[in-house]
Amino acid sequence: MPGDAPIAKVLVVCLGNICRSPMGEAVLAAAAKQRGLNIVVDSCGTAGYHTGEDPDDVSSTVATCKKHKIPISHQSRKLTSSDFTEFTHILASDDSNLRDIKRVTPSNSTADIRLWGSYLDGKSIPDPWYGGLSGFENTYQQCTSLSDAFLDHLEGKPQ
Repeated sequence: MPGDAPIAKVLVVCLGNICRSPMGEAVLAAAAKQRGLNIVVDSCGTAGYHTGEDPDDVSSTVATCKKHKIPISHQSRKLTSSDFTEFTHILASDDSNLRDIKRVTPSNSTADIRLWGSYLDGKSIPDPWYGGLSGFENTYQQCTSLSDAFLDHLEGKPQ
């Protein structure tokens, strides 16, 4: 129901926040909406290389989302200390970013910090930047599967 508190606040994290994590944010938000689940989804990067930039449209996070009719709108930002208490779940795209997140986790963190792939197959999401258009399509497919697995977890469905 509108106005109800969200059942989760989720932060999807990659390195630069222009490829994997904004795509993951968009796909997870769309999947939750399709299921009628009220969750908040955002994304960020551990490095802050692209702060303030839009998702990649050259190679192409935006084009892949548009192809699948997934709305995407995001400006890159860097992980902050307040994210650890503002979000209930912090989902790392890969093991390297998971280590970076854990390294800066403040002592007052309340977020469940995990590799996003831990909800499905334990695999990282490879950086699509170096994989051409097929790399972005593969990332989209992986984000779709991971979104379903994560939302099943939230709904208490067996994995």
